[in-house]
Amino acid sequence: MIILRTNQLNIQFNDRDFSQACNNYKLLIKKYGKTQAKKIRTRLDDITAAETLEDLGKIYPRCHELKGNRLGQISLDLGGQWRLIFIPFDDPPANKPDGGIDWKRVKTIKIIGIEDTHE
Repeated sequence: MIILRTNQLNIQFNDRDFSQACNNYKLLIKKYGKTQAKKIRTRLDDITAAETLEDLGKIYPRCHELKGNRLGQISLDLGGQWRLIFIPFDDPPANKPDGGIDWKRVKTIKIIGIEDTHE
């Protein structure tokens, strides 16, 4: 498991290859194309600049919790049908009393990948 430590929101990657691509712009372009690579890099930079997940939700209105069998996952819009998918990864979990995610307390996320959540 690869961890990118920041002074603010911490990022972990579920997949080593995806982590390497995200941290090497040439690989990111090769894998996703120039336009999508730029959006991915911008989102990652914004994540590392945020203090909490709540800050990220203020920047991107299309950053939201998923439902159904994806409960607990968060989707961040990358344009078109593509989304950056991640989960809060704090220990202990940053949950509200009702079981929902407490966006103000989330300090660590684990990126699952990029996918079309509408399939």
